[in-house]
Amino acid sequence: MPLQKNISKLYIFSFLKMTLFPMAIITLFWKDQIGLTLTDILLLQAIFSVASVIFEYPSGYLSDRLGYRTALILACLLAIGGWSLYTLADSFTGVLLAEIILGGAWAFISGSDSALLFETLRTQGQEEHYARFDGRMTGCAQTGEAAGALFAGVMYAAWPLLPFVGQIGLWIIGLGICLTLVEPEPEAESGPAIHSHLTEALHTCRYALLENRHVRATILFGTGLGIASFYAVWLIQPYMQQTGVPIAWFGPVWAGANLTIALCSLISQRLHFAWGHRGMAALFIALIIVGYAGLSFTAGVWGFLFYYLLTAMRGLQGPIMRNHLQRASRRSNRASILSLHSLAFRILFVVTGPLVGLSADHLGLRPTFGVLAILFTAALLPGAWLFLRTLPETAE
Repeated sequence: MPLQKNISKLYIFSFLKMTLFPMAIITLFWKDQIGLTLTDILLLQAIFSVASVIFEYPSGYLSDRLGYRTALILACLLAIGGWSLYTLADSFTGVLLAEIILGGAWAFISGSDSALLFETLRTQGQEEHYARFDGRMTGCAQTGEAAGALFAGVMYAAWPLLPFVGQIGLWIIGLGICLTLVEPEPEAESGPAIHSHLTEALHTCRYALLENRHVRATILFGTGLGIASFYAVWLIQPYMQQTGVPIAWFGPVWAGANLTIALCSLISQRLHFAWGHRGMAALFIALIIVGYAGLSFTAGVWGFLFYYLLTAMRGLQGPIMRNHLQRASRRSNRASILSLHSLAFRILFVVTGPLVGLSADHLGLRPTFGVLAILFTAALLPGAWLFLRTLPETAE
């Protein structure tokens, strides 16, 4: 059955999209080859997030209207263009242009692959197993990033641009995979017809952010959890430099982090059945606090292991939070709601990312990690309370 093959193809696409050869060395590339400071790097990522914000919700809405397969094809074309520009960049401006285009690519992917997976399962009557399949897809993605990290250091040493050239080749393969995907037939939906696209888009925003308390709480709590693991992504490489981690370790360390995400994604649903929502929410917060506190108080070579607590949290929370949003949405707004979740994350990073970079440049990395441990404790505890308080009865 052609539709059944979507699942295995989405696994392959997830592996390819996250086999990011440059990621394990990207901060070093920006610092050593382009000459950026940590403030520049966090500012660059904030601008990347602005580009994603601009594209995010419109891309999700277009995915719901044009089809998830079409959105993924557009994403591949933009990614090929963005990584191609990276091979020509020699300044902040050149990197910025490439990042903006890549921001558009990720915006079109955001929600589209997960929504296509859910719709494929729905047509086969298996939507109640979505979290398990989502965990597998996340596992494939993080395994891909781990595989890319293993080769990143060798590729970078051979030629600093080789990781970027390899990235172009992977996205060409990804484009070929997306061209073979099958779009599921949409389910029949009741309710009044909405003839204005703007009206329909605003209706989805109102539903997610105002009318449905649990969707709103899930977006808020999920955004906090997501940003907690994201700051460390950009700060862990200079932290390892400062603590004396050999450059040769960078690729394997990055691979280990992504394998941790993959493993935790695979066991997320099983652990959730055993611990329940309250237990998992407490685990998420504990991993964040201990992870940042450990990075703050540890100055030894092995201090980077506390980063793995943050990646474990990232793997555990992703399938669970996405499952809540998927089950609260329908075919006409599924990608849009997932994109609103990503949009909230991007806006928060735009506002806070440069400030974290300034703190790292002026206060130092370890004091910054300590401040983050305190701030996340203060922010996530009420977020978890709100998320648990609005759980549907069927989710208890």
